[in-house]
Amino acid sequence: MSLQSKLPQATTSIFAIMSKMAADHNAVNLSQGFPDFPVAPELITLVATAMKEGKNQYAPMPGLPILRENIAVKIEHLYGATINPATEITITAGGTQALFAAITALVHEGDEVIMFDPAYDSYDPVIKLNKGIPVHLELKAPFFGINWEEVEANISPKTKAIIINTPHNPTGAVLSNLDLHILEKLVAKYGLYVISDEVYEHIIFDGKTHESILKYPAIYANGIAIFSFGKTFHATGWKTGYMVAPTEITKELRKMHQFNVFATNTPVQYGVAEYIKNEENYLPLPAFYQAKRDRFAELLSSSRFEALNCYGTYFQLFSYDKISDKPDTEMAEWMTKEHGIATIPASVFYENGAHINYLRICFAKSEETLQQAAEILCKI
Repeated sequence: MSLQSKLPQATTSIFAIMSKMAADHNAVNLSQGFPDFPVAPELITLVATAMKEGKNQYAPMPGLPILRENIAVKIEHLYGATINPATEITITAGGTQALFAAITALVHEGDEVIMFDPAYDSYDPVIKLNKGIPVHLELKAPFFGINWEEVEANISPKTKAIIINTPHNPTGAVLSNLDLHILEKLVAKYGLYVISDEVYEHIIFDGKTHESILKYPAIYANGIAIFSFGKTFHATGWKTGYMVAPTEITKELRKMHQFNVFATNTPVQYGVAEYIKNEENYLPLPAFYQAKRDRFAELLSSSRFEALNCYGTYFQLFSYDKISDKPDTEMAEWMTKEHGIATIPASVFYENGAHINYLRICFAKSEETLQQAAEILCKI
């Protein structure tokens, strides 16, 4: 017997490939998006205390009530939105699982979903897994803004949803108030759903404001907003996030969530519930990461790599036009094997594997790692 694949084109994630290559060649790993500095000791203590107190069994399927209540307070403070924690917030096993639940709940066979390349690699396969049709629109370098006229031109009677991501991985672009107002009009005009990937909500730079769909009632009425504690608190391995959506949409999201993971890590939920009560545990993050972005730029000032604008996330695209005309996948492999530095080729974020001479670098690293990486990059 041969098993017919539901995702015949899917291969091992580039992030896993590059991290393995980095390990095999003892390379500095700036590829996969994880910090190499510690989680706050207070948060570790809170989670450990929950474990020691015996809070190690299943949490309620939607998540601990105290965590959802504290998230609702945080949302009202940040975005001015009143959210019902009992019926509109669901705790998930990270942002990717939330995206899976959101796309699976909304997309039926033949539904079209507009998404923007370069894009996080989970959107397209999950749409296809649900027999939907991804409609890939390309964000143009070097600013990677959305062309809303092109969006409207690609809306058809089959269009079910639009996926947005701000701050944007891998480009660091950020949507503006004007962008959200245009989206608001399209949602009203065509009755579209919006899946808003906001996992980097607190990692935003240069005085810019995160424009969550939670600030726009007309979008939120048809929207799902997705967040990640792993990104916010330097704990990607904890795989804890949440999704926020109106009650009727949440009912469907929870059906997907229930039969996917049912519930997520209980002691982590207790720890985070207490930790987010203090806004000083997340409000300083823009300055913290902006300092790392700027420090890395300073260290690379004498290199031949050229940084593109980065207004959010802990990733930045770098052009290597002055160094080589190799395709970016070859360039990334060559740099890992020959120079001991691992990055991500930007083409993997495009449906067509566009060759654009950019590499994505993660700067969520310690000072020591940034200095070590920069020393290598400045010699290439």
